[in-house]
Amino acid sequence: MRKKKVEEVGQVTHQVLRELGLETPYNEYRLIESWPEVMGEGIARVTGDMFIRGRVLYVKINSPALRMDLSLNRVALVHRLNQHVGAQVIEKIVFT
Repeated sequence: MRKKKVEEVGQVTHQVLRELGLETPYNEYRLIESWPEVMGEGIARVTGDMFIRGRVLYVKINSPALRMDLSLNRVALVHRLNQHVGAQVIEKIVFT
């Protein structure tokens, strides 16, 4: 009996997504979906529309004071969000 090459499901899924050109859109989706978990429910409640275009995350924040506070910490937030997803998905955040 021969041993077959065994691969983890996650590795195979990652490879298939890359081959189909869906890796980047999938990681972008995961990053946006992780916003409440990474930022907390309080911030998630005052967050409006979000989208990624050209490696820039655009986030609508409905509180001017919070928007300013988050703007001051945007470099750390980029790092936290990318780290949570496990890929370099965004390079910048713009709060509107």
